[in-house]
Amino acid sequence: MNTPALYTAVKWSMVRLSKDSSVEDLFRTALEAGFDGITLTAPGAYDLDEVLRAQDRTGIPIHNINVADHWQVRLSDPDPAVREASLRNTIAAIEFAHAVGASSVLQVIGKATDPERENAQHVGQRSAEQLTKALPTAARLGVQIACENVANGFATTHGEWIAYLDQFQSPWIGAFFDIGNHDRFDGGAPAWIRALGSRIVKIDVKDHNHETEKNCALFEGNVDWPGVRAALQEIGYHGWATAEVPGGDLEKLTAVSTDMRKALGLA
Repeated sequence: MNTPALYTAVKWSMVRLSKDSSVEDLFRTALEAGFDGITLTAPGAYDLDEVLRAQDRTGIPIHNINVADHWQVRLSDPDPAVREASLRNTIAAIEFAHAVGASSVLQVIGKATDPERENAQHVGQRSAEQLTKALPTAARLGVQIACENVANGFATTHGEWIAYLDQFQSPWIGAFFDIGNHDRFDGGAPAWIRALGSRIVKIDVKDHNHETEKNCALFEGNVDWPGVRAALQEIGYHGWATAEVPGGDLEKLTAVSTDMRKALGLA
């Protein structure tokens, strides 16, 4: 059996530099810390030309773009105007991803905030309506929409999440699977990985402490890392794994990179 190829990345928000640091400084720090790639957020956060220059000068790829403001400007919002604004953000993120060579955008599909105006059923229906409108852009530009479900009151079982993803019947929508976020639900992270299988487009990597019910740094929680490695091997996952833990300067990020490679069996 071939060993799946995993590539490590760091989120832009984890790289903590001085206020006068450039985008190139951010990229170079990620590279020096030992990561294979980086994620950014769009629209509105970065100048495209500056990002392209930084990528050319450092050689570190941008593999994913997080859709900006997806918690505040939600696909599931009760206000149709807000949902349309969220759709515009999604499409703009897809276009930015294409421009910088990223293969996916991370989209949190919504949040159940109110039993009457924004409940779990609303999250599923409203987000699906909007994402269906984004699919033509994703397909035309070759960028996958990787949906994330983040303890948001929706789809806490394998079957619910699979049903949501499969309704689109499209290779351009899948799951951005977060190990720490899902470890508290329905059998733990390894069970989720096996159930989702090829629906997993990318993975986020953090731990989860079941006693405090909070996400945490690697090896400070209860995630079964040998089980995660075995499950990823079983489904033949090849691709990106992005750290999402407390960040810091180069020294801190280097330690995160080392721990991440250990957790995923890459050390």
